[in-house]
Amino acid sequence: MSKRNYVIARYEKDGYVFEILVDPDAALEMRLGKPISIDKVLITDTIYKDARKGLRASEESLMRVFKTTDPRKVAEFIVKNGELPLTADQRRRLIEQKRKQIIDWISRNCIDTRTRTPVPPQRVEAAMQQVDVAIDPFKPVEEQVNAIIKALQKVLPLKVAVSVLEIRAPAEHAHKVRNTLSRMGRVVKERFEGDGSLVMQLEVPAGLQDTIIAKVNELTHGSGDVKIISTS
Repeated sequence: MSKRNYVIARYEKDGYVFEILVDPDAALEMRLGKPISIDKVLITDTIYKDARKGLRASEESLMRVFKTTDPRKVAEFIVKNGELPLTADQRRRLIEQKRKQIIDWISRNCIDTRTRTPVPPQRVEAAMQQVDVAIDPFKPVEEQVNAIIKALQKVLPLKVAVSVLEIRAPAEHAHKVRNTLSRMGRVVKERFEGDGSLVMQLEVPAGLQDTIIAKVNELTHGSGDVKIISTS
């Protein structure tokens, strides 16, 4: 086996486990969307069911889960969608980058409830040092700020300006839209129409309006609709 440093990337579905040996830095670049060949990522093109024991995944299991036995295609999917361990240095750098993005978002979208003025980044950063907040280096900022703001409110009187949006999604995209958006805001109410289409009202930080609209367009391939009901 190559002497290059490696980590084991892992993907699990339907009771099957798939593991590959990857270069940690190259794999992270691919995970972050940078243009890099899968050949630079892989230590070996073997797809394992247990890499530490050297047990290979069967072609039957690869076809069942990935619809292909091409190891490079399978490996690229695993790197982009599976569990990718980070080295201590990688995790530290990524969390610091994400922390700065979160501080910037909060500073731009929140106000001090006492003064009704924006909260400077320095105050947000100081408050984050006082409370216990978990930052996911891969999770989008928009999916993390609600929990972080709630924690910060223990030491900092801040409030997010909020909007209520009405989202409509056709039946074929309804459940995917509901599952995704419910993690990005508070569902005020929802219903499924007779044809299976979804109508939901979602309360989100006002700064997320454009993000929600773009996400609905992405998930429905342009067939969904978003209306702003109120902002306060």
